[in-house]
Amino acid sequence: MPRISRPVLAVVFAAGLLAGCSSTKEDPTANWTPDRIYTEARDEVQAGGFDKAVPLFEKLEGRAAGTPLAQQAQIEKAYAQYKAGEKEQAHATLDRFIRLHPASPAIDYALYLKGLVNFNDNLGMFAWLSRQDLSERDQKAAKDSYQSFNELVTRFPQSRYAPDARQRMTYIVNSLAQYEVHVARYYYSRGAYVAAIARAQTALADYQGVPATLEALDILINSYDKLGMNDLRDDAKRVRDSNYANTPDATQTPGKKDPWWKFW
Repeated sequence: MPRISRPVLAVVFAAGLLAGCSSTKEDPTANWTPDRIYTEARDEVQAGGFDKAVPLFEKLEGRAAGTPLAQQAQIEKAYAQYKAGEKEQAHATLDRFIRLHPASPAIDYALYLKGLVNFNDNLGMFAWLSRQDLSERDQKAAKDSYQSFNELVTRFPQSRYAPDARQRMTYIVNSLAQYEVHVARYYYSRGAYVAAIARAQTALADYQGVPATLEALDILINSYDKLGMNDLRDDAKRVRDSNYANTPDATQTPGKKDPWWKFW
């Protein structure tokens, strides 16, 4: 039996490894047309396979570069990333789309989707389980979401997405106001009345005409009373009486109130 030298064996072994690697990285879409890639990606989206749709849209961006189809792939990739839970990636994709295609007819949708990426109403859907609301969570995402929706309704007031964006903006404003009241309530319950006053005043000054106003006023009145600041207490009472006559003190209502946020 002929003997094979070690260098030859090494070359054969390396060639085998390269062949194995190349076979595992074979692109099944190599011979697909852009239209077929788009169809396959859309089918994955329809089936809920958002994680599978994302790389297909990415391939389509490259294959159809410089065409309207590539723009469509980019915006639909952002949606697939959003639905797949890849919020940071979706946000980056949308920022890139808006920067590269400022005149696109889909800019209003891009702004709307950007707002949705940061909009979180999960606690609204499951409030009956957790008895929490969005106001008790981090507010940065809510503010970013509001900014995107606000840009949409300002630049494109007649957009098909504007009515829903306005409703979500109302939800966010209510949430941000309730967050200030939530913190004020926390300070008040621990006897930190100066801090409670500061947060209640923020809610009243920055978010006028929202459901949280009543409790903010009550926290303000009771905190002034605890500190013996009677003149300021009476001023706050006059404001409360002129707007919420015969309404019980919100800080004395037993238990958690029904969710304030639900309006659609």
